[in-house]
Amino acid sequence: MDHVEALPSAGANRDEIAVWDPFVRVFHWSLVAAFAIAYIVGDEALAVHVWAGYAVTGLIALRIVWGFVGPRHARFSEFVFGPSAVFGYVRDLAAFQAKRYLGHSPAGGAMVLALLLGLTALVATGLVTYAIRNNAGPLAGLVTATATVAPAPTAVAEPPQEVRRSGERRARAPRPGRAWRQAHELIANVMLVLIGLHLAGVILSSLAHHENLVRAMITGRKPADPH
Repeated sequence: MDHVEALPSAGANRDEIAVWDPFVRVFHWSLVAAFAIAYIVGDEALAVHVWAGYAVTGLIALRIVWGFVGPRHARFSEFVFGPSAVFGYVRDLAAFQAKRYLGHSPAGGAMVLALLLGLTALVATGLVTYAIRNNAGPLAGLVTATATVAPAPTAVAEPPQEVRRSGERRARAPRPGRAWRQAHELIANVMLVLIGLHLAGVILSSLAHHENLVRAMITGRKPADPH
């Protein structure tokens, strides 16, 4: 699909075209900051981690809405492509022969969806973990009420002749929410992989199309013809 945009009005740089609206730019960099804070502080500063997670949740919700009601290049209908288009673009990009898109390319659009889905799963597992372990957060009343709790062991008198060895430890039951926490940590690490792929794609696309995509996400503008 070709992307054709009218030239900017008088007073603006006629060699550049407005692409990313203010919301998309603020969303992008706010999401970067919120995820980074949550990942770096971890459980060492739980309150900060939780509030950064809430920020991610709100940002995702707003971006989903904006994907349907926002301007052209922000809409999902503009950058969601089929698998063949995505793989074809990646193949052509690797050969530095990919077609240039003003908005998200097929691969860029696929990455946006992957990041949104991954962050949604990350937030969901985090909320469940927080509810089970700390009895806090919006899911506290629901999750703790339905969480499976291991039954208390029945007291059995030990045979008198049994002698415990020094230093022997009793088997410990898994802490409630352990599986959810492990899933949360796994998804967080998967997100790092996706972010790495995203950065690699940005660098490669910038080189292939002779434009600075990072700058474009700051200014909201792209060259009309980068060549």
